[in-house]
Amino acid sequence: MSGQSQRLNVVPTVTMLGAMKARLVGATRGHALLKKKSDALTVQFRQILKKIVSTKESMGEIMKTSSFALTEVKYVAGDSIKHSVLENVKNASLKVRSKQENIAGVKLPKFEYFTEGETKNDLTGLARGGQQVQQCRAAYVKAIEVLVELASLQTSFLTLDEAIKTTNRRVNALENVVKPRLENTIIYIKAELDELEREDFFRLKKIQGYKKRAIEKQVASAKQFAEEQSAEKVSLQQGISISSAHNLLSAAAHKDEDIIF
Repeated sequence: MSGQSQRLNVVPTVTMLGAMKARLVGATRGHALLKKKSDALTVQFRQILKKIVSTKESMGEIMKTSSFALTEVKYVAGDSIKHSVLENVKNASLKVRSKQENIAGVKLPKFEYFTEGETKNDLTGLARGGQQVQQCRAAYVKAIEVLVELASLQTSFLTLDEAIKTTNRRVNALENVVKPRLENTIIYIKAELDELEREDFFRLKKIQGYKKRAIEKQVASAKQFAEEQSAEKVSLQQGISISSAHNLLSAAAHKDEDIIF
């Protein structure tokens, strides 16, 4: 890029210089704060990533246990147990609610499950397979808990990833575009102000020279006028011409003061 595109198009004045310095201070502080925010989000991002990996590892075992428990129920109580369970369930007893968690100014969604109401399938499998039904239910409750936690972690992971990208873009923009442009603008304004100061100094020197020459011209004119007045006076007193009176006065002015007649 050229130097013109690396600075703002402003009028080089002292007021604008102060405004650019204030903007540079604000940009520097904003860059430092956004850098700290990016570091905090990155730390949280890595922690969530570790939790996701461990949760997925445990989820495989839990889902395997749940599926095996369901197979045991079907084997003991038969396939008709599914219809018995659905008839006894009217509303969901396990529900999920969401809330927000603030991390360095970023609101992360967090899900948690809770139990509402009582289960009405205590008599399910009373004829046969009742114990396996309860074990299967407990296994799937545990699976739901892990799934809800995993959903919360993955949603927070995606939200943090987008927030980190946005924050890093702002940090890079401040560091590579805004701050250099403000610094170049300040350098430009200072250079222009120095140039204006040199021009004013040169202008004042020229004005002083004009005034000095005008004063010298006035003094010379006054001296010439005084000499003419003196020559006219001598010419009248001695009855000689004005040119002779000028010569006489010139000779008297160049006479050696050390010689006494």
